[in-house]
Amino acid sequence: MSQYVFKLPDLGEGLVEAEIGEWHVKVGDVVNEDDVIVDMMTDKAAVEIPAPVSGRIASLHGEQGDIVPVGTNLIVFDLEGDSAPATPEPTKADDEPVKTQQAEKPAPVAEKKPTARVLTSPAVRARARKADVDLALVLGTGARGRILKKDLEAFIASGGTTPVAKTPQPGASAETDAVEEHKVIGVRRVIARKMSESKRNIPHFTYVDEIDVTQFDALRQHLNAQRKQGQPKLTFLPLLIKALAKTLKEFPQCNATYDAEREVVMRHAALNVGIATQTKDGLKVPVVRQAQSKDIWNLATEILELSELARNGKAKKDQLTGSSITITSLGALGGIVTTPVINAPEVGILGINKAVPRPVVLNGEIVVRTMMNLSVSFDHRFVDGYDAADMVRVIKGYIEHPATIFMP
Repeated sequence: MSQYVFKLPDLGEGLVEAEIGEWHVKVGDVVNEDDVIVDMMTDKAAVEIPAPVSGRIASLHGEQGDIVPVGTNLIVFDLEGDSAPATPEPTKADDEPVKTQQAEKPAPVAEKKPTARVLTSPAVRARARKADVDLALVLGTGARGRILKKDLEAFIASGGTTPVAKTPQPGASAETDAVEEHKVIGVRRVIARKMSESKRNIPHFTYVDEIDVTQFDALRQHLNAQRKQGQPKLTFLPLLIKALAKTLKEFPQCNATYDAEREVVMRHAALNVGIATQTKDGLKVPVVRQAQSKDIWNLATEILELSELARNGKAKKDQLTGSSITITSLGALGGIVTTPVINAPEVGILGINKAVPRPVVLNGEIVVRTMMNLSVSFDHRFVDGYDAADMVRVIKGYIEHPATIFMP
């Protein structure tokens, strides 16, 4: 029997590292060539890594959330026969030497005791592995039975004897001082980094104006009532994108991205609009490309399809990159005003707030109209406050008189 060391391959786009998103195998598993063994997270998307050979998993290097440099040992396979591919020579990126012929072999799968999924922190899991402790045998005293560091240390000190749970005193709460640790990994880590970089590097300013969307909403409802079979129900987004496309023809500096390394602002002829989408993993921004050339029904369909792909974790890298300006909306949850954070390297973002009936003065009389605040944030290095206010004035005109959206 021989061993094959698999190193993290180059994932393209000049990436030098990636994050371990999820292991699909464990030590002792037998896998076939091309089986998916691990998901690696980049700044753009999740990448499924297939097994390069068939064999048994001898060891895994790294935990979920670990950042792994390209070229680092990732998995060691036990191989049958002498036809195994040659194991690459270790590189400087290797962080752990791998024993080969003398390496201790894992117990057969059938002899391994199943370990239940328990609540604990990555640090406690690492300590348990080092001490060869099955966490399923440890009594957790934290919230919902979470195993704390002191629980594991007490178990180890007792020689592997499960401690007896103490009966809480009357009136005492076992969860009063409970603290749950949640490691920031995956998409949430990417979001944290990008938001920090955006606020640190971009001098934001936000401008808000109130818009009468009574006719805009009436048009939307009318079009929904007339829609054909197979056409999706319209939200504000497709109509707003059409209004934005016309507006940005007058304000090309707002439909732009900034290359900080070259110190060049790129004004885009096409409207490639990012749609901020909430998913179980955090915020993702799928991109509707060439939005200016699509009708409202095609826009509605594409927004729906891309949002679903993003929510299901199936959006591809090219569907999550390349936007020139972003729209974000909390829908019915939206408040009065938002101050959206720019999706770098873009220079602008629009925030849709909640549309609600409000009393307003119209032609000298107090009437009830459907009103909505539109928030915009821009990079003050490249967009002046006057231009932002003027842009909102123009888009407001289209929204308050929606027939003009469809005029040449």
